[in-house]
Amino acid sequence: MGDSSRQFYSANVNWVRDDGYTVTDDRERLDVPLIHRWLSEESYWAQGCTIEAVTKSIERSLPLGCFSPSEAQVGFARWVTDGVTFGWLCDVFVDEESRGQGLGKFIAKTAVEHPEIRGTRLLVLGTRDAHELYRKVGFVEVPYPQRWMELRTQD
Repeated sequence: MGDSSRQFYSANVNWVRDDGYTVTDDRERLDVPLIHRWLSEESYWAQGCTIEAVTKSIERSLPLGCFSPSEAQVGFARWVTDGVTFGWLCDVFVDEESRGQGLGKFIAKTAVEHPEIRGTRLLVLGTRDAHELYRKVGFVEVPYPQRWMELRTQD
């Protein structure tokens, strides 16, 4: 079924804001140790995750990096998706020093506009405190939460 060495989703798309901030799916630009620190130490959902887990999750998903005009990575998000029926936007993170500039909205907006995602039947995400941000790009509360279930195999 194709070349198994091919990385998932390599469209190499870039979005640039007027102020020079960029969101890209160029994996070569991602600072994996920085992303690991953000997720394992600063996020509420991935505390203590290993760098191996972060690396594998990036390899097997559609990652997006957000970069400042000086090329420093200031944000991250990734899609877990088949690109047709379902996509889960996760690990959305903006560095604390870069918050308050609309970068979370920029990342979320470009994420849903990505060519590998456009047209996907159902897109979901989970958030503890950023509901208003995601509403601005079209997300709504799950209309039938009783239809969703989860199975946690690790804490």
